[in-house]
Amino acid sequence: MNCALLDTRKTLSFLLRSCITHSEALQCHAQSFVQALLPNTILQTDLLLVYSKLGLLHEARKVFDKMLHRNNMYSWNIMIASYAQSCMYSDALMVFREFKRCGLRPDHYTLPPLFKASVGVDSACIGSMCHGLVIRLGYEGYVVVANSVLEFYAKFGAMPQACCVFSNMFCRDSLAWNLMIWGFGRAGLYSDAMCCFREMQNLNGMMRVDFMTLPSVLNACGKGGDLLKVREVHGYVVRSCGFDADAAIGNALIDVYGKCGFLNDSEKVFRTMSCMNLVTWTTMISCYGVHGKGEESLLLFKKMVDEGFRPNPVTITAILASCSRSGLIDQGKHIFSSIRSDYGFEPTVEHYACMVDLLSRCGYLVEALQLLESMKSSVTGSMWGALLAGCVMHKNVEIGEIAAHRLFQLEPNNASNYVALCSIYQSLGMVDSLSIIKTKMRDLGLVKSPASSWIKKPDYLIKKQISRK
Repeated sequence: MNCALLDTRKTLSFLLRSCITHSEALQCHAQSFVQALLPNTILQTDLLLVYSKLGLLHEARKVFDKMLHRNNMYSWNIMIASYAQSCMYSDALMVFREFKRCGLRPDHYTLPPLFKASVGVDSACIGSMCHGLVIRLGYEGYVVVANSVLEFYAKFGAMPQACCVFSNMFCRDSLAWNLMIWGFGRAGLYSDAMCCFREMQNLNGMMRVDFMTLPSVLNACGKGGDLLKVREVHGYVVRSCGFDADAAIGNALIDVYGKCGFLNDSEKVFRTMSCMNLVTWTTMISCYGVHGKGEESLLLFKKMVDEGFRPNPVTITAILASCSRSGLIDQGKHIFSSIRSDYGFEPTVEHYACMVDLLSRCGYLVEALQLLESMKSSVTGSMWGALLAGCVMHKNVEIGEIAAHRLFQLEPNNASNYVALCSIYQSLGMVDSLSIIKTKMRDLGLVKSPASSWIKKPDYLIKKQISRK
């Protein structure tokens, strides 16, 4: 290659790495054709990189497929990582299979996206195979690889394996600790999540609790319903300079106090937050709704809009659910009917589900059925279940039978749907219909689960029962 061509190639390579728009990348690509510089591994790799950064994976793949010399790991890693980051997990795994057929050996950049892809396609086998490669190739010492393995096991709920990986890590950064806390919380091991948090605190400055740690540990405390642990973490937030101004931590505190039944504390956190976002308002609206305070939800929703926050689909779900729990039929109808005109998006399945629940609870069963039948997307079992529950409440056998038979098709082994229909028949004295459904349940081998309580009796009550015997 002469000096002029070499200079042109270097210039194009520099320009490609500086591209920030699709049109700029296309212009550079066109120039590489005009100057007869392709195929060239360096330029093709640069094209691959810029197309991937811009999310133009179709163009990136065309460049990749035309590369004559793909023995450089960089091009393969770009392609696999780009597919994984764009949630095109099957494509990422397909490229890796082609990579293995070429007899190439993965490096520590190849494997992390593959763990993400294995979670994306819900394949524990692929993730386990990748973990085997990590061990065989000796990549456990790379923090990014070890964290990817840890995240894979945490997302699959395999906490014993995650603990094993964590204990064998040569270097644990804050991400590793956060993954363990999050994984324990997700797996329902709330005490372990708190213990992990305390251990992280006790590292005497060697490991700093960051803005990602606290929402995870608060979420675990909330799911466990342990108010003392919530207050312990909240105290840490107040004592630690800077954390009290973080919106994500404030949002987590609002949510966790609401879940523990302490709405006043949620309100206090909300009122004292210096930095609010849409999630803050949505979380507080949801907390009011869960506690049956629909009017307060509506007032807060109006205040949010007045302050310039534009509701998103999640916010609308929260306010509709609040209306449903409080029986605010007119307000719920108004919000649902104005979703397109006022907020600029189509009602989602969740919005329809909230409206069916609201209409059914308030006895508007015909209107709820019409709403379900008007839906363009498929109706879920939970929607028919909400309608059936309303029919049980209002003893409507005609619509109840329609909802029940739809549920029998969607959930043939769910005994509660048959029990709900039996309840309607029994309340109306329809003995023959009741007998038919009970016979059908016996034929299908469906049995209603007996009621039970998770509340432990105090020791003195148990002793009283023993003494009576």
